[in-house]
Amino acid sequence: MLKKVLKKRVLLFLVIVLLVMLYLKSDWMNRWMYPIHYQSDIQISSVNYGLDPHLVAAIIRVETNFSNNKVSKKGAIGMMQLMPDTADWIAEKGKFTKISHNAIASRADISIEMGAWYLNSLQQQFKGNTYAIVAAYNAGPGTVNRWLSDGTWDGKMETVNQLPYGETRHYVQRVIYYYNKYKKLYPDFGAK
Repeated sequence: MLKKVLKKRVLLFLVIVLLVMLYLKSDWMNRWMYPIHYQSDIQISSVNYGLDPHLVAAIIRVETNFSNNKVSKKGAIGMMQLMPDTADWIAEKGKFTKISHNAIASRADISIEMGAWYLNSLQQQFKGNTYAIVAAYNAGPGTVNRWLSDGTWDGKMETVNQLPYGETRHYVQRVIYYYNKYKKLYPDFGAK
């Protein structure tokens, strides 16, 4: 009886060790846990606007986990969670024709294209500073510009804990986590 119990425990231990090794060392397991859906749409929009597709995918992961038809409590719409006023501004400035809020909310390709256009706008405004771009995507470019100009934050990841908004601080940390994870797991994603 004791031998049987001991055998079961050893077998259980070996199974656990095997699972841990698979988790830590297996790209397929990590890719299963960290998928990138809508890869084609992300790649096309990233190329259109000179963006790193890993960053676009990381923002989508944090915003909606690649789920379509999302509307936030604050009213943000679509896979990339654009506020309706921001979506209207993007549609006007980006010359997107006849784009309804319903289309942004329900069509991943439209949400990704408009979100990528907006990220490109932020990329230009913040001179390619990824951390400031991500913070501005969450808190708004005016707010982030104020933080940078008044010395509240220097735009670096090492000092992200200085961001006054806890939500934005956490948002930047999560996006950068997924960004780095995606770069490691999908090195050829977006390669030309």
